[in-house]
Amino acid sequence: MQRTLTRSLLLPALVAALALVAPAAAVAQSEAPRTPWGDPDLGGVWDYWTFTPLQRPEDLADRDTLTDEEAAALAQELNAEALARDLAAPPGSPGGYSQAVWTDRARPTALTQTSLIVDPPDGRIPPLTPEAEAREEARLAGDGQPVRIRVGGYGTDGPEERGVAERCLLGFSTGPPMLPGGYNNNIQVFQTPDAIVLLLEMNHDVRVVPLDGRPALSGDVRQWLGSSRGRWEGDTLVIDTRNFTDRTASFGVTGLALGSAEGLHLVERFTRVNGDTLLYEFTVNDPATFTRPFSGRLPMNRSDLPLYEYACHEGNYGMENLLRGARAEEREAAP
Repeated sequence: MQRTLTRSLLLPALVAALALVAPAAAVAQSEAPRTPWGDPDLGGVWDYWTFTPLQRPEDLADRDTLTDEEAAALAQELNAEALARDLAAPPGSPGGYSQAVWTDRARPTALTQTSLIVDPPDGRIPPLTPEAEAREEARLAGDGQPVRIRVGGYGTDGPEERGVAERCLLGFSTGPPMLPGGYNNNIQVFQTPDAIVLLLEMNHDVRVVPLDGRPALSGDVRQWLGSSRGRWEGDTLVIDTRNFTDRTASFGVTGLALGSAEGLHLVERFTRVNGDTLLYEFTVNDPATFTRPFSGRLPMNRSDLPLYEYACHEGNYGMENLLRGARAEEREAAP
């Protein structure tokens, strides 16, 4: 399990592109536009893309920042590696997604921070607790359910054995917290005095966050995206989210799922730095899974482009064909 965990955590998490932005508390807000009722205006479409890795690479263990030149070189290197993974489709195959045509990968950029994780100071996700490791080993030793990983699975007998993104239940980059994906790295924010709505392009997930001080949901109510409540702390929007389901991970990206989200408390912060930048910060706190909380930070860039529809259920031919292919293999193997 540890070998798999280590390998997965070294995969780059792909999120919004920009040079390093200072923590929200240190940023002057004079350039940030405001709504007619006086709150910072967070509305619009925001793009979160970068080649900066989720965790600090081992060869940068003693550094938390890069020079602009080093960040540009890192982005070009990782972009070249991504393009090199494109393979010609075998005869008779229509092929699959190509790195070369994903628009995000036409913008190879990286932050000057060496990882998206900024706390702990080593830029790494903390270890799992011994109890969380034991629970995960027991789950995998059984039937692997619930399947909390976003993409992948533990069998082909039915859709329940496949990842939650393959089943169109959650996007593979939308979190929460929002983290990387190969494409669709955009959100649209709608804002009123009493609520914030986050529309995520990936899987068209929607999070409605009340700002009116209503009480939290009962702990008996569990939701895929959790239950969120928002408040303003100065010019920063703070979103507290709890009530996640145990059917998803406490923290996960495309190839990684750590723990059960049942006890997860997620805190997200959104700060409009200026007209073109929205600073996004998050803290994952789940004592049943991790030995300590951890935090990440990345900027989002304002975009003038619209969101695209992600009609996952309507065109989920991949799931149908995966199960059909498994049945065909069984028939061929039958005596």
